[in-house]
Amino acid sequence: MNREQDRTALVTGANRGIGLETVRRLVLAGLDVVLAARDPARGRDAARTLGSPRVRVEKLDVTDATSVAACAERLADDGIAVDVLVNNAGIYPTDGLFSLDEDTMVRALDVNLMGAFRTCRAFCPGMARRGYGRVVNVSSGLGALTGNVPSPAAYGVSKAALNALTLVVSAAVPETVKVNAVCPGWVRTDMGGRGAPTSVEQGADTVTWLALLPDSGPTGGFFRDRARIDW
Repeated sequence: MNREQDRTALVTGANRGIGLETVRRLVLAGLDVVLAARDPARGRDAARTLGSPRVRVEKLDVTDATSVAACAERLADDGIAVDVLVNNAGIYPTDGLFSLDEDTMVRALDVNLMGAFRTCRAFCPGMARRGYGRVVNVSSGLGALTGNVPSPAAYGVSKAALNALTLVVSAAVPETVKVNAVCPGWVRTDMGGRGAPTSVEQGADTVTWLALLPDSGPTGGFFRDRARIDW
């Protein structure tokens, strides 16, 4: 039996775009997948497009610690352990620094950084206890301190912080739990726009690759196109 047939993944912000494509690919790889969405009706609509009994829809708002804890509790009550966590939920404010209001900055940090913090806090301890886990934080090259950083302001700062969180979490868990960040590129999604050069399928490729890493795979890294890139 394929090892992945015994695994369950949870993907946040999964009712569209890279998240939904990642769900599709993980199901094809043999995993059961929790399609997590703020709006469960949209989540169910998205799940129907996949037509797979291996997809379970869950309401999960990453900005609400109570929502994250309730989702984790429902899964635990049903005997479901999350082995793979894909922190895909995110927002993309485009304001420049001096036109950026405080509420927008706080919102970007709440979704892009604290959302991943909350889900890691909920699901990574179980991965550590079981001796297996994969965490993929969907970040951006716009948050790389060695590159075009951080721009736009709130987005770049929040993704740079997410990269830092990736290192913090990877250091806090055993090496059997692989924790990595990924830049999927500029992707043709509702967030990226129609003019983006990268397809959703291409954007989800490295996300899925990191979610399915072998035991010999890397941890604490930042990747694009399956290759390590600078932070």
